[in-house]
Amino acid sequence: MTRAHAILFDLDGTLLDTAPDMIGALNLLRQEEGLEPLPFTTLRSSVSHGAVRLITVGFPVAQADEFERLRQRFLAIYADNLAAGTRLFAGFEQVLADFEAEDLPWGIVTNKPGWLTDPLLEQLGLSGRACCVVSGDTVNERKPHPLPLLHAAAVTGVSPDHCVYVGDAERDIVAGRAAGMQTVVAAYGYLAEHDHPETWNADGIIERPEDVMDWLTLRHLDAMAAS
Repeated sequence: MTRAHAILFDLDGTLLDTAPDMIGALNLLRQEEGLEPLPFTTLRSSVSHGAVRLITVGFPVAQADEFERLRQRFLAIYADNLAAGTRLFAGFEQVLADFEAEDLPWGIVTNKPGWLTDPLLEQLGLSGRACCVVSGDTVNERKPHPLPLLHAAAVTGVSPDHCVYVGDAERDIVAGRAAGMQTVVAAYGYLAEHDHPETWNADGIIERPEDVMDWLTLRHLDAMAAS
C-alpha cells in the first residue's frame, strides 16, 4: 500500500451526474421517432455505458444503418444540451476543493469522446482545474484497457502505483488494476441491479463522494502502519 499522490475519476456516474441530459437527449429522440419517453429509473444504469447502450435500450429493434442513424442523432441532440441539468455529484465540490487545498492533483479518465468531454467540462468550469483529462479518443485504447490510465499518470507525472482511480463500472476497476493503480468503486453511480461491485476486486467501495476523503485517510494510515 502506498500513499496516493494523484486521484483520477471516471466522468459519467462518478464525478458528474450526466444522467439528466443523456436521458433527456434519448427521450427527445424517442419523441422525434413518435415514441413515448422511457422512465428515468429504467435508463439511469445505462448512462455510464454511453450512446450505444442507450440507443440499444431506447430502440431495441434498430439494426445496422438505422441504429447508426439514431446514434448520430442522439449525439447531436446531446451535444446541444450538455450541461442543461448535469452537475457534480453532491459533495464533490468540497472534495475537489479539499484536494486542491492540499495540492493533491485530481484528473479525469473517461471513455466519453473529447468533442463532448471538453465542452462539458468548460461549461461546468472544471477544465482548468483537472490536472489531466483523458477522453475516449485521447489514446488508441479505451477502458477496460489500462493505456488511458497509464497515459493520465504520465501526464500528471505520478507513478501509477501512487494513483487512485475511482469509477462506477467494472471496466473502470479492471483498467485501474491493470494499470497498477489503487481502485475505488463509486457505488452511488450508475450501477445496475445485476452489478455486484464487491466481486470486482477493487480496493474500496464508497457510498458518497465525501467518502473518498475518509478512504484515502484510512488507506494512508494503514500504509504507515504496515511500513
